[in-house]
Amino acid sequence: MSTTTATKAKPGFLADRANFLDERVGVAGILKEFGRKIFPDHWSFMLGEVALYSFLVLLLSGTFLTFFFQPAMTPVIYDGVYGPLKGAEMSIAYASTLDISFEVRGGLLMRQVHHWAALLFVAAAGLHMLRVFFTGAFRKPREINWVVGFMLFVLGMAAGFTGYSLPDDLLSGNGLRIIDGMIKAIPVVGAYVSSLLFGGQFPGESIVARLYGLHILLVPALILVFIVIHLFMVVIHKHTHYSGPGRTDDNVVGYPLMPVYVAKAGGFFFLVFGVIMLVAATFTINPVWNYGGYDPSPVSAGTQPDWYIGWLDGALRLTPSHLEVSSGGVTWSWNILIPLITSLVFLAVVAIYPFVEAWVTGDQREHHVLDRPRNAPTRTAIGVAGMVFYADLWAGASTDIIATNFKMSLNQVLTFFQIMLILGPIIGYLITKRACLSLQRKDREIALHGRETGRIVRLPHGEFIEVHEPLDAHALYRLVSFDTYQPIMPRPNDQGKITVSTRLRAAMSRWFFEDRIEPVTQTELTAAQKHAAIGH
Repeated sequence: MSTTTATKAKPGFLADRANFLDERVGVAGILKEFGRKIFPDHWSFMLGEVALYSFLVLLLSGTFLTFFFQPAMTPVIYDGVYGPLKGAEMSIAYASTLDISFEVRGGLLMRQVHHWAALLFVAAAGLHMLRVFFTGAFRKPREINWVVGFMLFVLGMAAGFTGYSLPDDLLSGNGLRIIDGMIKAIPVVGAYVSSLLFGGQFPGESIVARLYGLHILLVPALILVFIVIHLFMVVIHKHTHYSGPGRTDDNVVGYPLMPVYVAKAGGFFFLVFGVIMLVAATFTINPVWNYGGYDPSPVSAGTQPDWYIGWLDGALRLTPSHLEVSSGGVTWSWNILIPLITSLVFLAVVAIYPFVEAWVTGDQREHHVLDRPRNAPTRTAIGVAGMVFYADLWAGASTDIIATNFKMSLNQVLTFFQIMLILGPIIGYLITKRACLSLQRKDREIALHGRETGRIVRLPHGEFIEVHEPLDAHALYRLVSFDTYQPIMPRPNDQGKITVSTRLRAAMSRWFFEDRIEPVTQTELTAAQKHAAIGH
């Protein structure tokens, strides 16, 4: 009797608790509204999810590591199980890293999971930004969300660098020494900033503890905040999607969040987690025991920073080393200031590009349908030029390894990358823009005359022609559904004057749109179809 009563009372208890939450928080309304959101099913949208799931893996593995890592630079004598370093003097931070690697059960696996997940997080975030850029997904109303995504990428690099520097081994110590030199090269305030950061003269006694606080508290907290803002804006602005017959700005093709997308996302998370675990268990990364603790006297040869920091190292290497000027008792180390300024300008251009393009094009409409990269040739060419610039700096960080492995002169390799740093983006821009325009012409030809079949037939009067196959509605729509823009003409303001900014905007608009292929009009399409029918 009591069992039956309890069974009947249980649903009422759960319903009461649900009503309690709904009346005070509005859970039902939130879940109903959020659960109906449609998410596209195209594979390229998974890049952002890979970054998100990699960050979750970072949080899980990082929590495990915090139980064992000790962020202190106090010297100790190592007495652990790793024989080659037994009896060596090192910091507590480096000794605890060795203990995690060799004495904590699963410690080495978690270290490598954490490191590989960090690399994947930055890589996936970078690829996601490239997808957004080349498809024009950053346009109104998503300009701010682009900046949020950019901040996530920068914070990912910051998290990676602060974590990379924690073991206090030879590699991380040399990396910090480079950072110290760059900070000190800043005129007037450089020495004070370095002393404040390192707690005195390098290496100081508290840099690892300070980086540890940044790595496990401030930077992850900021990443979480920006992820929440990013996802909130995605929900508010709706997802972008690729064009197709019958698809409008409000007609996103995909799956609702509940229950389809949640199930798919859960499975995808475990897939990403499994791949990271497999790679971490198979490939060793950052074997700190090979290098020993930090010592300023030796410098390991052939070492490289993590890939996302390599371009900054390359900027330092490719800048001529003799650019130093003394003025007013201050030494201006332009061999360090130039790469610093160049890197900051490059990042700033990436961050503000959506606003620059909106100003140049004068396009203030809302956009929810994505562009094909070929249909925005100037934007695509700019993106490729930026990628070539980044890749040249990234490769410049490996000039010594390239010269050694290919038996080449280091000076010649360095000179080549210095030249390509200027010419490479220009060549990449020109080739990409010409290729995009050629592809547009090809699309126009296919839209008007159909797809080549390779079948040759002879007409009654003896002429040989190739039979073209008409396109289906989806393929045709994909080739003709893009907007065309006209260059903005300089017009006088209310005072009848054409300002400098107006002239500049007109000149940039002309450069952006002067070379363009007009999309096929309905009149041209109808005429081509009629001509094809007559030919048949």
